[in-house]
Amino acid sequence: MQSFTLGGKSMCYSDVGTGEVLVFGHSYLWDSQMWQPQIEALCQNYRCIIPDLWAHGQSDSAPESMHTLRDYAGHILALMDHLGIESFSVIGLSVGGMWGAELALLAPERMKALVMMDTFIGLEPEITHAKYFAMLDAVIATQSFPKPIIEQVVPMFFSDRTLQRSPEEDFVAAFRTFLTETGGQQAADIGQIGRIVFDRRDLFDDVEKLNLPVLIMVGEDDKPRPVLESQLMLDAISGSRLVVVPQAGHISNLEQPGFVTQALSDFLCSLNC
Repeated sequence: MQSFTLGGKSMCYSDVGTGEVLVFGHSYLWDSQMWQPQIEALCQNYRCIIPDLWAHGQSDSAPESMHTLRDYAGHILALMDHLGIESFSVIGLSVGGMWGAELALLAPERMKALVMMDTFIGLEPEITHAKYFAMLDAVIATQSFPKPIIEQVVPMFFSDRTLQRSPEEDFVAAFRTFLTETGGQQAADIGQIGRIVFDRRDLFDDVEKLNLPVLIMVGEDDKPRPVLESQLMLDAISGSRLVVVPQAGHISNLEQPGFVTQALSDFLCSLNC
């Protein structure tokens, strides 16, 4: 991991491979390591930049300038400037797709393509907004992920088929362990990032302006970001295409790594081949 300082805070990132640049955005409550299956394949032909979101992985808590996902898109743009990278594509899952869309609107002349996976660019629905904020309030207040919250959150991230097929799947067990062991200020900082994620603005009117190749992907069993939301984005973004990942939930790239890697490879090849 390398680091980049912004506003007195250190953003950690990996920089792997050579070629055209792909910037990866991981899910909330995860880190850059979740992309490992895809990086192993794509770094053979592309330069892959994989940052840890503020308060996640090895990155510090967010700098004072972080109030919205648009602000974070600006931080990623600053990282690209730091690395001397003029043009790039973004592959983002969950919050990664949300800030990826913000970055496409912020710097359209620099982004070549956008992949949005298991994400939504509209407002958080009222019911889930209230549910998530109640959870975040508890995490911030206790500086921990209480067991009842863990028992609610873990199943949300995966297809029931994944959980039933292999309850002790490495990445499922690792996620549960991460939530159990994360506490103190880090838990509170993660909670504050969650407030930004789930209080995001509605981008539906703005994405009509997008003029770049867009791939939308979603696990067919995604619970927090159901297929219907991806279909709404498909209708709103001219020329976009949709791929539904079979037998996958919210973390579709780990539940079906081969399928997702191939779909990404095919999309990227279609831009250049």
